[in-house]
Amino acid sequence: MSQTVIQINLQRHFGGGEVYTRFLTSALAHHGCRTLLVVADDAPFWRQLDLPNTTLLPVASLREVAAQLPGVATPIITHGPVDGESLAAWRRVHPVFGIAHMPLFGRNPRVFDGYSGVFAVSAYVLASLRDAGVPNPCPEPLYGVADLARFASADIGRIVQTSEYEWDMRKGRDRLLSWLEPLVEPLRRRPVFERRPGLALGIVSRITPIKQFPLLFKHIAPLLAEFPAITLDIFGAGGYASVRDLRAALPPIKSQTRFWGHQHDVGSIYRQLDFVLSGLPEKEALGLNIIEAQACNTPVLAVNAPPFTETVAHGQTGLLYRDPREDQGQELRQLLAALTAGDARPKPLNHPERLARFSFEAFVQRTGHVLDFIRQSAA
Repeated sequence: MSQTVIQINLQRHFGGGEVYTRFLTSALAHHGCRTLLVVADDAPFWRQLDLPNTTLLPVASLREVAAQLPGVATPIITHGPVDGESLAAWRRVHPVFGIAHMPLFGRNPRVFDGYSGVFAVSAYVLASLRDAGVPNPCPEPLYGVADLARFASADIGRIVQTSEYEWDMRKGRDRLLSWLEPLVEPLRRRPVFERRPGLALGIVSRITPIKQFPLLFKHIAPLLAEFPAITLDIFGAGGYASVRDLRAALPPIKSQTRFWGHQHDVGSIYRQLDFVLSGLPEKEALGLNIIEAQACNTPVLAVNAPPFTETVAHGQTGLLYRDPREDQGQELRQLLAALTAGDARPKPLNHPERLARFSFEAFVQRTGHVLDFIRQSAA
């Protein structure tokens, strides 16, 4: 195998998959590999990231990729779906592998047809690949890293409110709203974040359908309203419909909730929260925000189900509670009553053995296994 690995990530918004791509390039660099990273030409955030041993190849679409790839066999790792025509063109020269960033919950497993192998980001995702009969999954989950220094020159210091919307310029509605938003910006007051008194809960995540935040808060917002000492701050942005649906679930705690939009300096955010709140589990693959929070000594509140049971140790790095769709939130209510009454909170850094699985050193070791798997599968 050559010392170059091609990664393909054409996402136009910055989220967990893009963080994953960044620390994978770093881990590959530790093994002496260079990365040729194929990205969307209208995704400018890649140039702001620290990407060691990496050359960017911007393209307008997947159809452009084949003509610009090296002429010698070089392993390709994709971070998203690929159409059959592009995949067939690449496979004439290159072995193609995929990273499954999502469980196959309601998804078509045929998207991995023709791949030489597939890597899962958690044991939960790996089990879904096996259950669906996806051929040649790598037997070891990759997991992830608390990658808090991913931007070469991050905006650090004050946390200033930004827009909670990510506009999809392929949609007419979003194009129109994106043009209107700057017109009202001068009229909006942009507050600076200050922690409020009480038990500070936070969401640090893109607002996307896989998190199921609207459904979560449909069940727990009335419960949270019973505890006026609880505050909720939401750091992240999402599509128009995702933000609309989340807001529609929040009226019981409207006075307790603030939106802050996308932020670069997530480390400062985590350290000012008492708990980071996860979404619902079944569509989630891993939860890099959960890993990052614990690395900052901020415990997590999550549903007691995979994949959160892989990343959170109850009572040590966070607290797990029964799915509120099953018990109407009774177990979460008991946890919050105890916490607001002054019960001790988990301190993740007191349990380094639990966090070691998500260290960069552990990921570099697993990346070595990835390279071995690629060599064997491409032979």
